[in-house]
Amino acid sequence: MKKLLIGNFKMNQNPSQTKQYLIKFVAGFNGNRADVVLCPSFVSLPISAYLTKGSLVKIGAQNVSDEEEGAYTGEISAQMLKDIGVEYVIIGHSDRRLKYKESDKLINKKIKTALKNGLKCVVCVGETLADRNTGKTFDVIRHQIEECVRGLYENELESVIIAYEPIWAIGTGQNASVKDVENAAKVVRKVIYESYSEKASRDIQVLYGGSLNEKNVGALLNCAGIDGGLFGKLSLNVNQFLDIANNIK
Repeated sequence: MKKLLIGNFKMNQNPSQTKQYLIKFVAGFNGNRADVVLCPSFVSLPISAYLTKGSLVKIGAQNVSDEEEGAYTGEISAQMLKDIGVEYVIIGHSDRRLKYKESDKLINKKIKTALKNGLKCVVCVGETLADRNTGKTFDVIRHQIEECVRGLYENELESVIIAYEPIWAIGTGQNASVKDVENAAKVVRKVIYESYSEKASRDIQVLYGGSLNEKNVGALLNCAGIDGGLFGKLSLNVNQFLDIANNIK
C-alpha cells in the first residue's frame, strides 16, 4: 500500500503563497509511492481546491465546527468545507486541545458532524511529556481513542484516520523512537479491535507525526502498524515535502 502523507500548514502562508506552493507541488508530484493531503489555512482552501481539482493531491482543513449551521460567529461548518472541494479535516490536534481546550467530547461531536457531511477525519491523539514520564502514555492514547470514536458505527471507521502525535515531540526537534511508534500503533489497533473487530483494527489507517524530517521519516513511517505521517513544519518546504512524497519507500 502507498503511504498516506498529510501536510498541516498550521497558521502559515497567505493564499498567494499557497498558490505558488501548489502550482509547484501538483506539477512535480508523481503519486507512485504516496497519497498526499495538504491542509492550508481556511482562507487558502478555495484556491487550493481549485488548483488541485482533478490532480493526485487532496485538500484538507485544519479544523471544523461541531455544529451544522447557525449563530456561531467565526466557525466553519463541514458543509462549507465539503462545498468547496475539501475532502479531509484534521480534528483534535494538540494545538486545539491545549491552547483552545478542546475536550474529547467536543472532538467526538466534530467527528460525527464531519462524517455526516462526507468528510474524512484525521483524528489526533498523543501524550504530554508529563504523561510519558509517569508511564501513562498508553492509558492516555486508549482513553482519547475510546472517547473520540464513541458512538461511531464500524463502517464509519472507513473514513477515520488515527494520527499518533506525542505532544512532547511536536515542534521540539525530539521525535519518538521506532519502538515508541510501534508500541503506540499496537495500542491504537488494540483499542479499535476491542471496540469493533479484528477487521476494523487491521483496516484503520494509523499515522505518526512529531518532528518528522528528511533524516528520520524513512524509519518512522515504515514502523510496523504505521501507514503514513502527519507533517507540520517540514511540509511548508515544497521541495523537501515533494521529494519525500515522490521517494518514500
